[in-house]
Amino acid sequence: MAGRINDDDVKAVRAAVPIDAVVSEYLQLRNAGGGNLKGLCPFHDEKSPSFQVSPSKGLYYCFGCQEGGDTVDFIMKIDHLSFAETIERLASQSGITLRYEEGGYTPGRQQGERTRLVEAHKAAAQFYVEQLERPEAEIGRKFLAERGFDQAAAQHFGVGYSPAGWDHLVRFLRGRGFTDQELILSGLAQESRRNPIDRFRGRLMWPIRDISGEVVGFGARKLRDDDNGPKYLNTPETPLYRKSQVLYGIDLAKKEIAKSSRAVVVEGYTDVMACHLAGVTTAIATCGTSFGGDHIKILRRLLMDNSGAEVVFTFDGDAAGQKAALRAFEDDQKFAAETYIAITPGGMDPCDLRLAEGDAAVKSLVESRTQLFEFAIRQIIARHNLDTAVGRAAALEEAAPVVAGIKNSSIQHESAVHLAGLLGILDTQFVVRRVSQLARWARERGRGAGGDQRGRGDQRGGPGGDGPPQRHRGGPETQGAPPTPRGPALNLRSPAHRVERELLKLALQHPHLVSPAFDAYGIDEFTAPPYAAVRRAIEDAGGATAADADYLARVREAAPDDTVRAMVTELAVEPPHTRRDPDEAYAGVQLVAVRLAAVNHRVTEVRGTLQRLGQQADPAHLAAVQNELWVLQQYGQSLRDRGAAAL
Repeated sequence: MAGRINDDDVKAVRAAVPIDAVVSEYLQLRNAGGGNLKGLCPFHDEKSPSFQVSPSKGLYYCFGCQEGGDTVDFIMKIDHLSFAETIERLASQSGITLRYEEGGYTPGRQQGERTRLVEAHKAAAQFYVEQLERPEAEIGRKFLAERGFDQAAAQHFGVGYSPAGWDHLVRFLRGRGFTDQELILSGLAQESRRNPIDRFRGRLMWPIRDISGEVVGFGARKLRDDDNGPKYLNTPETPLYRKSQVLYGIDLAKKEIAKSSRAVVVEGYTDVMACHLAGVTTAIATCGTSFGGDHIKILRRLLMDNSGAEVVFTFDGDAAGQKAALRAFEDDQKFAAETYIAITPGGMDPCDLRLAEGDAAVKSLVESRTQLFEFAIRQIIARHNLDTAVGRAAALEEAAPVVAGIKNSSIQHESAVHLAGLLGILDTQFVVRRVSQLARWARERGRGAGGDQRGRGDQRGGPGGDGPPQRHRGGPETQGAPPTPRGPALNLRSPAHRVERELLKLALQHPHLVSPAFDAYGIDEFTAPPYAAVRRAIEDAGGATAADADYLARVREAAPDDTVRAMVTELAVEPPHTRRDPDEAYAGVQLVAVRLAAVNHRVTEVRGTLQRLGQQADPAHLAAVQNELWVLQQYGQSLRDRGAAAL
């Protein structure tokens, strides 16, 4: 049974890996002000970034779907890992040796399943690279050389060779301590009648890495005529590898994609290599499947849904390439980026083009791109006989929805006019009206189905806007309801609730500004139940006065459930609503406002008590209540006159 990871080692791992460095491996982050960073949430679809990272706090929070936590929570959520697997991965990345309790540490036996599979792939990738240097792999080296790839190129992309024998890799990995069950589960081996055998034999090997750079599978190209298998053989679906969720080359291209706001989608491994070596370092490819929704999600997080961003598809000019281009256009509306197509001349792919005409030709191919909707329109029109009225009408009815789907309204209008010209329809306004009608119907259908999913990030409000976030827990100012309610409703129109929220943010983010006064505040001074729960968690964690490097972690651990823990994370990340950095004066205003609200509330209660007692009450009791009212009124006046000095 796996031992428990030592608590001190867990703490060391959390402290060693900056959260912004981890998150930026998966999505592009930009400055959000106040020391925070923002990006498109990887856990739900949104148009505008509502996902924020606070490097100083070591926390992330999405104001759209309410997912939040620290570095460990992020890795667990995005890569579907257990807590132990996440700690093991981060420890490996940061060079920390973990200690296991309850029996000590036995290498290779106490790691999580996913960690073991990743280690097996890492070892296999190195094995294949070493095999490429052996005499048997001459056929593989020749294949690469004929396509313009030298040894340096092969090393850069980690290209290797799988020996032609039955179980070379199996025996190698057994020697590294991996079990037969792990090798079969990983897809590196397959069952036979007696013992597992290598899945890939006598082939050129490309390691397929996820966006974080870990090898999760392989693509294998056959080299010999006597190989009866398919031309390309990929790793089967495994706990690590989902072909619809990986993009070959994304680990190498992600930074340049984010920097240049452009991604180039090609069709094969050698095409990615050719593009990168030619200077088009934003090239990526799918792995044995068509470009689909999960691939789009990966690119959108890197492109930040910038309307000026570009996704360029390169396809052969043959019928299959044109069909693939039209299939890609069906997903155009899932991007805020503009989509383009670059048709390779003479049916050549980028690899052939580079070999025939050099690096400049590959760059020129990408720069000579055509907008995908224009290509789609021309392909549709080409299928109809425009010499007849029936043909022109049919072409209009098929092409008009394409134009109506163009995101940019000014380009949509221009394209409608252009479509009329292509069809030879003299009544241009008829075509424009038809396109506008279809566009309006599409918008109305979208609203009827719950609205455009991509626009929800704009509707919820959130940090960075002119006012406070407007989406919390189903409050009356919410314009786009979150996926599931996760706590009691808050009336954000209430000044009391707003100021309670602001004070709690200061207590979590800048505890020195509100200490020691904050720790004297009672739980009942926070009238919104979720905020009262956060106040109690702060108290249980030792209070704001005791804040140190582990303060936020203690507060989150003190939260009684995930709902309160999420609220703590949210408040620790959301910037205070002040145009300058919070100072003692700003903190004093919030402290006074919360205390004054509590005093006023108590004054109202005491007045009610006096009214119920009447003049027939016990004189001593009546005098005590009247005295309490007087003290409260004097204290309230002092707070109004002297501010924080009266606390």
